Formats: sequence, structure tokens, C-alpha cells
Amino acid sequence: MNTKDNMLTDISAELDKEFGEPGTPERAKFDEEAYAFYTSQILLDARKEAKVTQAELAKRINASKSYISRIEKGVIVPSVATFYRIMAALGMRVEVVKPLA
Repeated sequence: MNTKDNMLTDISAELDKEFGEPGTPERAKFDEEAYAFYTSQILLDARKEAKVTQAELAKRINASKSYISRIEKGVIVPSVATFYRIMAALGMRVEVVKPLA
């Protein structure tokens, strides 16, 4: 939705135009990169909030500092198991909740 007065834009339409419709290879690539970025930001923010260095976090989960760095840059996406280990090492927990109907 784009109006002259307030210039609102339908973000879904913009994504479709820029990266293709959902289900296309282009859109799948974009979605995967967006997921990697989102995951990286969650972990980066959690680490900083816990006041833990990359090196200390790596030591806590028996990984290398460069591995933590690549996760935080969105270069790689950790497995679910690794994500849970990182969160636990930072004193946090992950909850999976059923959405309200």
C-alpha cells in the first residue's frame, strides 16, 4: 500500500518485487540470508548483554572464537543444538510456546 500523503509501502509487495515471490529460488536465498542475519543479531545481543567476549563464549561451548565470529556476522547459521548451547552458556533459555488461537 503506497499513498501520496504518508508514503506507506506494503513490505511484502516490495519483497516480492525485489526478491521474487515466495517459493522461488531467489526468494528462498533471500529468506535464508535474512534468517542468518536475524539469528546472528539475537546471539550477538545476548552475548553483549551477558558481558561475555567471543573468546569466553567459545571456550564455554568448546568452539573457536572464529566460529562465534562467523555466527555473529551471519556467515553461518548454528544448528539448533548449538544455538541452545550458546544460550545456556550465556545464562539464558529458549522457550518454545504455542501461539494463542
